[in-house]
Amino acid sequence: MAKQRSGTPRLEEVAALAGVGRGTVSRVINNAVGVKDSTRRAVERAITELGYVPNQAARSLAARRADAVALAMTETDWRRFGEPFFSEIVCAVSDALAGTDIQLLLTLVRTDAERRRFVEYARAGRIDGVLLMSLHGGDPLPDMLAGLRLPTVLLGRRRGDERVSYVDADNVGGARDAVGHLLARGRTAVAAITGPLDMYVARCRLRGYEEALRRAGRRSGPSWVAEGDFSEESGRRAMAGLLRRHPEIDAVFAASDTMAAGALHVLRASGRRVPEDVAVIGFDDFLLAQHTDPQLTTVRQPVTEIGRAMVRLLLEELGHASGAWRHVVLPTELVLRDSA
Repeated sequence: MAKQRSGTPRLEEVAALAGVGRGTVSRVINNAVGVKDSTRRAVERAITELGYVPNQAARSLAARRADAVALAMTETDWRRFGEPFFSEIVCAVSDALAGTDIQLLLTLVRTDAERRRFVEYARAGRIDGVLLMSLHGGDPLPDMLAGLRLPTVLLGRRRGDERVSYVDADNVGGARDAVGHLLARGRTAVAAITGPLDMYVARCRLRGYEEALRRAGRRSGPSWVAEGDFSEESGRRAMAGLLRRHPEIDAVFAASDTMAAGALHVLRASGRRVPEDVAVIGFDDFLLAQHTDPQLTTVRQPVTEIGRAMVRLLLEELGHASGAWRHVVLPTELVLRDSA
């Protein structure tokens, strides 16, 4: 029968019972090589008999690891966090980390003060790496983290020559396919509702729209483009403005499903039938796209795969800190439904 003990067993007690040194116990706990099988078995018996539980915090400190990564969202408008994209990415990242011992910390970094506090938090060794999303152009946070040599992976890019690891969707190609589909179906007056143009993702989707028109020998001036912020309300405002300027519009490409949903409301209120009078295509393929009236034709970006790829890149950087940037661009798919 095991001897009754009081309190939490210590590493030294395990070493004494096994007849080995404290360092040997540490090597067994950390699965280090070079320990005899007989010694390993003796240590494991002592651990079982004493009910010893390794101090994870101490192990992490010894390995200079926090066993935690941060998913930091830099969007300044808190209303954006109600959009489906954010919740889907959080779920995808969380699921990808579920099989590891790494804790996911969710944080908002929206102001200069919050940015400085977050960098100091990271500098203190409280996180091993960072996943960043919703970056606007000129945001210095990725460069500040790079200065700490902290593994960092972005969702999307701030610019075309991004010097940080990132995972992105083929935003140009997806938008080009969407507008090409509208033109192939005989639409001749195609407008666009973009995201905020200080975000690279919005500029890429606008470029895809412009490339499709150019390839078809058609031109579109600034009055055919309205800027939104990826929210449904901005889609309503943009669509209303486009109809005032160009009542002859017969198709709209919206750079997100939520903006497309807002455009559908305005078109219905104005007496336009979708798709008979005006065809509409969105971007994302959230569940929302299947619940609009009519159901939304949209560009599917692989949100789950994006989240998984971000985690994979980060874990690879944590395990093999080479300092090399990794850039992953995943394909999109045009999903045909009733709106176009």
